[in-house]
Amino acid sequence: MTPSPETAASAAEGQTPQPGMEAGPKKKLRVAAVGDLHVGETSHRAYRDLFDRVHEDADVLCLCGDLVNFGKTVEVENLLEDLRACRIPMVGVLGNHEHECGQPQEVIRMLSEAGVKMLTGEAYEIDGVGFAGGKGFVGGFGRYMLSSFGEASIKTFVNEAVEDANLIENSIRTLRTERSVVLLHYAPVVDTVIGEPPEIHAFLGSSRLAEVVDRYENVKLVLHGHAHRGAPEGRTARGVPVYNVALPVLRTMGDTPYRVFEV
Repeated sequence: MTPSPETAASAAEGQTPQPGMEAGPKKKLRVAAVGDLHVGETSHRAYRDLFDRVHEDADVLCLCGDLVNFGKTVEVENLLEDLRACRIPMVGVLGNHEHECGQPQEVIRMLSEAGVKMLTGEAYEIDGVGFAGGKGFVGGFGRYMLSSFGEASIKTFVNEAVEDANLIENSIRTLRTERSVVLLHYAPVVDTVIGEPPEIHAFLGSSRLAEVVDRYENVKLVLHGHAHRGAPEGRTARGVPVYNVALPVLRTMGDTPYRVFEV
């Protein structure tokens, strides 16, 4: 597979790195990304080919959440049967589906032990490119974003969105790389949820995530999943490219079950 013609670095050419940042190498890093595999209890070898071949096209694989259906141990075990075929570094975040059984930390443990660098407030550097992020949360976009007002339950809901955004910002802040990629599950911009019913847009992501991204000039690319019927790409207010790599979206674009970017 040939990398996508758009390159994440081109979106922010000419920008001055933040003070104290170390200049990264000139060589581009090929980043493959996919989310929303939704491996189930009866899924066996469903994605073996994906994990076995991705090294031919990319240097790093990003997994954008909802990798399993309900967060059950048996589902994760089925995923790991395929995932162990991957020969390149993997970075990932959880989605909402991994929380359904109430054991997200166990899912994180299993994936981490299999070699996936899970982003839950941490950040990693691979060949001069930083990787940060987290699941994110919902709340809506722009002027329609839910505010912390009224009932205590609403305030609790909004507070979780704020705390998730803060966690993601903390992970970005730790990076000193000239180029960084942010992984999310929920969408940071409304552009990439267009195609979903407007009534559920508020449950597909939040502008708070984009606000965090736009505070850091070293962020060159944002990847997310979740919106199965959304659009493949958009941009933050600062112009950072955002890509929806949910597998159902990728399937509308061709047969390759991941998308590749150069950073």
